[in-house]
Formats: sequence, structure tokens, C-alpha cells
Amino acid sequence: MEYIIRLIEFKDNRNIENVIRTCLIEFGANHEGTAWTDPDLGRFSEIYNTEGSKYWVAEDENGKIIGGVGIGKLNGSYNVCELQKMYCLPEARGTGVAHNLIKIALEYAKKYYTRCYLETLENMVAAQKFYEKHGFERLEKPLVQTGHFACDVCYIKNLK
Repeated sequence: MEYIIRLIEFKDNRNIENVIRTCLIEFGANHEGTAWTDPDLGRFSEIYNTEGSKYWVAEDENGKIIGGVGIGKLNGSYNVCELQKMYCLPEARGTGVAHNLIKIALEYAKKYYTRCYLETLENMVAAQKFYEKHGFERLEKPLVQTGHFACDVCYIKNLK
């Protein structure tokens, strides 16, 4: 599969929202306490445009958005960012797209932060293996309250 990874643009907002909602439905996470009810879901080009906060999309050879990942400041925690809204459509899984997305995101994060935090769901087993493969260590409890109270698994990674 041929694809490019680039920073999100306004025209991508609806498409990445659809990717995320499709994945959330797939894993039964289309409910309160997950990204499903995030008020910023359709506004990524607006909210991921400050220093220390970016969002990348993966686009296939036909111009279809097939995945994305964001880095944002973790509120209430000094020098820690959060890997946010990392989702890939089923057809993109196993192609290396996710590996390249996380690699770009973590390289960017290293410029601003010393650690990277993330939250996911217990039933997203492949995602957990993926994060562990990329050096994330599972935590006993969340670092802070992010509003995603349904996310029952959290990880941290040292960036330095």
C-alpha cells in the first residue's frame, strides 16, 4: 500500500473524524467516556496547531484518509504529552502505516516533552501490543483525569 503522512489540513477534519468513529464502533467504544463524545473531534486542524501540539494523517494513493495520530499537552502534568486519537482503518493495519505514524509523532514529541502518556481500551489487544512494542509501559492507574473515563488501560513512555 502506498501512502503519505502529512500534517492535518482543514479539508481532513471530517475524514479523520469518520476514521475515528469507524474504529470506535468496531471496538464497541461509541459511547460516553471515549473519544466518541470529544467536542473537538471534527476540529483537529484548529486545535492541533500550536507549539507542542500536532496531528498527522495518513493518506492512501487515492487520497483517502486511512489513519492518524496526534500529540498534545497532557493537562495537569508538567513536561508530559499525550499520544492522542491514534486510529487506523482495518485496511491500513499491518501495512506499516501505524508504525510510521507513531514514529513521526514520538520524534516530534521529543522536542517538547520528556514523557508520553496514552489511554486505550482493554479490548484493543492489538493496540496494546503495538504500544508495548514501541516502548510504552503499562501503568496501574491514569496519570490524570482526561475525561476519557471509559479508557481502562494507560501507558507511559520516556522520550529522553
